[in-house]
Amino acid sequence: MSVDSISRGGRRVEDPTPRARRNTHAFYAWAAVAAAAIIFAGFARTFYLRSISGAPPLSPLLFAHGVVMTTWMVLFIAQVLLVAARQTDLHRRMGVVGLLLAILVIGVGVAASIDAGRRGASPAPAVPALVFMAIPLFDMPLFAGLVAVAVWKRRRPDIHKRLMLLATLGLLTPGIARIPLAVIQRGGPPLLFGLALFFPLLCIAIDTARSRRLHPAFGWGGAIVIAMLPVRLLIAQTAAWMGFARWLVG
Repeated sequence: MSVDSISRGGRRVEDPTPRARRNTHAFYAWAAVAAAAIIFAGFARTFYLRSISGAPPLSPLLFAHGVVMTTWMVLFIAQVLLVAARQTDLHRRMGVVGLLLAILVIGVGVAASIDAGRRGASPAPAVPALVFMAIPLFDMPLFAGLVAVAVWKRRRPDIHKRLMLLATLGLLTPGIARIPLAVIQRGGPPLLFGLALFFPLLCIAIDTARSRRLHPAFGWGGAIVIAMLPVRLLIAQTAAWMGFARWLVG
């Protein structure tokens, strides 16, 4: 995830100044930390601070899910910091670990989503469990596609780093839905999806303002992320989806 280069006119060129490089490092570092903070805020009561909050014990599946997702966030931050420190060789070697971890994210993510639907669990009281199940289940193929293209384009750091950021931001919706704020809990799908859209849109806007152009990876990648949110909401309320969801949890 090199942050020392940008793409201009199809060519890869170095950032013009050390200050520009530092700003790029800072942008990705803050984005990575913010994503991790959202996940922590959403799952603090039920996972990270469970021994203090008195939340009920977790099943082995949910515990594994929490560990895998936490490891992904930690690795993502570490990868950003490695590039900032110009440890690109170690960054590439850790990329192999990241690819294996991404497969685990998808596997436990799908399993945990189906398990939540089976238990009738929904973090948003206004959203039925089988409807909410569409959010993480659609997150997984979106995450897989973005990571796959990012790995394919790993020799194009300007594309790779942006797609990896979008893939990580795409995992935030369940965490946002669990943040213990009354306005979020009562806001229903419109507020939930609005907040889920806010973070990728903010990163795209900052990157575009910095480079004075919309990078194609953020253009088409962001369009897919944005389009998938309302699409999955529409699909989740159809009779076909409810039938499929019941079959999954049956």
